[in-house]
Amino acid sequence: MCDVCIMNAVKDRMLSRRNFFKAGAAATVAATAGGLATAPASLAAGHGGVVDMTHVYDEAFPTYFGEPGISSDQAFNFAEHGFNLFNLTVNEHTGTHIDAPLHFSADGQSVDEIPVSNLVCPLAVIDIAAKAQDDPDAQVTPDDLSAWIAANGDIPDGACVAMDSGWAGKAGGAGFRNADGEGVMHFPGFHIEAAQMLIENTGAVAIAVDTLSLDHGPSGDFATHYAWLPTNRYGIENLAGLDQVPASGATLVVGAPTHRGGSGGPARIFAMV
Repeated sequence: MCDVCIMNAVKDRMLSRRNFFKAGAAATVAATAGGLATAPASLAAGHGGVVDMTHVYDEAFPTYFGEPGISSDQAFNFAEHGFNLFNLTVNEHTGTHIDAPLHFSADGQSVDEIPVSNLVCPLAVIDIAAKAQDDPDAQVTPDDLSAWIAANGDIPDGACVAMDSGWAGKAGGAGFRNADGEGVMHFPGFHIEAAQMLIENTGAVAIAVDTLSLDHGPSGDFATHYAWLPTNRYGIENLAGLDQVPASGATLVVGAPTHRGGSGGPARIFAMV
């Protein structure tokens, strides 16, 4: 076969394959569009940037019980094997992570059962940093929620209501746990009455804190956990970056883990602003 004939045959095959993939992509888009769930209203307005809300964590990252939350063992390394691979041992509740309903209930949703539609949330940021600076045991109260509503309108359905106490900046040291001489920790959280107000009067699906616990540090009964999680709403702890997002208008995207039957797990979380 002549050189020109060969070149033309190759071109014809390339054009044929290109048209095939174009048609396949168009069909995929059409099929995907037909199966999409309704997007949260906050997505409709569009966003111009992305803020990472996730702490990088390692063995030194503070945990509620004070023990390291992750350890790793390198099973393969690039120098010897041509690739890197680590075996990880991870506490579900370490770093920036999710509390699934199952964490504080007998039969609530496990982390893999949280509806994906609940993982893309209008974000409502409750700023209590000023009072937390004066009182490490400060809590989000119904008055704080009412003040936010007065300034920003109703809390959107499907929202994540997040406490910004300014605590994220302490994550690199002992001040994050802030334990006293008797081992009692002191950091902000949600008051149970605020959790109940959200349950009874809003369609919020998640609450989030920039501290180690949904309950404030001195809590001995985990009242907020027990009020919130058994309603098949979830929590987020150790959230970062809340000082970089507006009080309203951002959309939180929660990259929840999907290990079957899990009570929670580390998550990559970001906000579209």
